[in-house]
Amino acid sequence: MGGIPGLRHINCHRDCRFSSRGAWAGHRDHHGHRPRRSLNWSVFGGILTQHFGWPSIFLVNVPLGILVLISTLVYIPGEWAETGNHGFDLTGAVLYCLMLVGTLYGLTLLPTPSGILWMIMGAVFLYGFVWGERQRPSPMLDLSLFRNNSTFIFSNIAAMINYAMVFAVGFLMSLYLQYNRGLDPQTAGVILVTMPVVQTVISPPAGHFSDSIEPRILATAGMACTTAGLGVMALVSPSTSLSFIIAGLMILGLGYGLFSSPNTNAIMSAVEVHHLGVASAMVSTMRAVGQMISMAIAMMVFSIIIGSRPISPLVYPELQLSVTVTFSLFLLLGLFGIWASYSRGKIHR
Repeated sequence: MGGIPGLRHINCHRDCRFSSRGAWAGHRDHHGHRPRRSLNWSVFGGILTQHFGWPSIFLVNVPLGILVLISTLVYIPGEWAETGNHGFDLTGAVLYCLMLVGTLYGLTLLPTPSGILWMIMGAVFLYGFVWGERQRPSPMLDLSLFRNNSTFIFSNIAAMINYAMVFAVGFLMSLYLQYNRGLDPQTAGVILVTMPVVQTVISPPAGHFSDSIEPRILATAGMACTTAGLGVMALVSPSTSLSFIIAGLMILGLGYGLFSSPNTNAIMSAVEVHHLGVASAMVSTMRAVGQMISMAIAMMVFSIIIGSRPISPLVYPELQLSVTVTFSLFLLLGLFGIWASYSRGKIHR
């Protein structure tokens, strides 16, 4: 969420060139990392949960985080920045953070009145942030990036919708497979790994082809595949065959791979070189917001249908209904995402 404040003045060097932004993007997944890295984590998480309990999937990140911190301090001596005479927009950074906190925290509380109140507060901070950025000579976020730049605007909207559609898929399918189907966590993880496997295969060539084929064509096709995959998942029931479920996950993986890399290519190609840091931070922000929206939608549906009751065999029918309703809502969101993705315009002239 704090990507924009940190990258406001980290700009690309004048001599840097991207002869193939799409190919670069194709080797990253929807989280901005190399997709191969995600292949084993669904299985690994299932193994940890089954043999060591669910806290282990969080505790395993502690030594990894320490290792990354030490490696950063030892092997990365410092950073450079072309800040020139620009100062740091502290007021804008504070308003930006308050806007995100209010909006995202409010999403987690919906549909309660306090959730609505928090979202209103977030909207107020958003207004203050936009107003203030227009007045400052050195704003944290240059709003001119959004002026007459439909590619940048709609590509970011499409990215947010994409994350909102699919981030909760793993959560929902994990519950479905373990409770409604009675599978152990390890087996559920093996099934869920189908989606990133397909994404790994599709993402690099999709990014490469987006350098010659309009990203909106490839990304829109990916969004359409993702929407179709959500339609498949909305049809699952306790008696659905595992092959049908795996086929749906494969369609979702195909959609991921086709959308993510070309969409990132479109975003990075829609700005000048000195704004690449801000563009990259916007991708991170859309990811965080989309993921929170995805989980907020799922939790809101669970709250309405299941309420505060613990998951037990007595509520398995309600759990199944919650999964179906959530996937149906994501499908409707995907229809809007298809429109936003195609409306971005062309980047190749």
